Amino acid sequence: MNYLDTVNWMFQQLPMYQNKGNSAFKKDLTNTINLAKHLNHPEGEFKTIHVAGTNGKGSTSHMLASILQEAGYKVGLYTSPHLKDFRERIRINGNVITKQAVIGFIKRNNTFLETNQLSFFEMTVGMAFDYFANQKVDVAVIEVGLGGRLDSTNIITPELSIITNIGFDHVQMLGDTLQKIAGEKAGIIKKNIPVVIGETQAETEKVFRNKAQETQSDIYFADQMIKDILESDLKGAYQIHNIKTVLQSVETLRAIGFKISDKNLKTGLLNVVKNTGLQGRWQVLSNEPKIICDTAHNKEGLSYVLKQIKNETYNQLHIVFGVVNDKDLTSIIPILPKDAIYYFCKPNVQRGLEAEILRLAFEKHQLSGESFHSVSEALAQAKSNTKPNDLIYVGGSTFVVAEAI
Repeated sequence: MNYLDTVNWMFQQLPMYQNKGNSAFKKDLTNTINLAKHLNHPEGEFKTIHVAGTNGKGSTSHMLASILQEAGYKVGLYTSPHLKDFRERIRINGNVITKQAVIGFIKRNNTFLETNQLSFFEMTVGMAFDYFANQKVDVAVIEVGLGGRLDSTNIITPELSIITNIGFDHVQMLGDTLQKIAGEKAGIIKKNIPVVIGETQAETEKVFRNKAQETQSDIYFADQMIKDILESDLKGAYQIHNIKTVLQSVETLRAIGFKISDKNLKTGLLNVVKNTGLQGRWQVLSNEPKIICDTAHNKEGLSYVLKQIKNETYNQLHIVFGVVNDKDLTSIIPILPKDAIYYFCKPNVQRGLEAEILRLAFEKHQLSGESFHSVSEALAQAKSNTKPNDLIYVGGSTFVVAEAI
């Protein structure tokens, strides 16, 4: 099989949360543990930093990877989902995994993967760990896929655990209260391993403190400890929270032996996109008309984005919007602007919510617009409707942003 054949096989033959949603979520680490054993435990061949959270874990992971690269480390970075190409999930010093490495991993382990019916995410985690070990990275920043306790990445014993914040997302799998969700994400806190919590929240602080006490882990709440922040090339106002989380994380890493200078820290934060290839975070796609996209997709994330939009100067706001079918629309529709013109679309994944269903849900809240068959069609119509001083925002789902980019 060539690269495209290999990736298509991965997408089509095995459950993939990115496409299917809840049915692909496995509440069990057995498969991942067995795969790690089959691969001779590559996850133990390099140091790791584990990053969980409802919002901001992707930006935080990329910032840390950039800083560590500037400090001279060979840095693996595992994130999900990808925007355009599967290989974006697995990078070393910003370079995506080679096509040959993807093909080779599946070819070598095909019998094991099929016999044990591994999910897409399980095999991808195994591929990342195997690649990082073979390429002899010094340290890998590992982003949790979903939750924490039962996430496939949670077979590592990291140097540092990070939990950015807690919000309502994936409640069907993680729980319907902030405390329950926090309990799942706290599952990445390991015995005697320090943990950084990005944002102090009244509902979740006790959950994290209790878990840290149980595991005898030093715990640091970044927003309580970091007062001054540094500038980053990631420009969304919400990045202030992530930068504080990263600054506290760097302080903690320094304390356990990582060599990171102030210059490495500043340069790393200013060159996140260049060093890691991150896209989709308050990304300006065009200036005439001005088009901004962002992968925020839940109430908390969208709240930050909407505050940022208010700081923009424009006559009319146009919003190209699409979601997946398990999204809690009742929590996000009320916070969206009523004076915007909406262009509803379905992202091109199995989980995508039909645009007309989305339009009708918005109409009940006096938010009006047209429905379109695709993201590209919706964006094209928005462009044709804009006047020189208008603004187009594209969002609602990572998959919508991926198609717009």
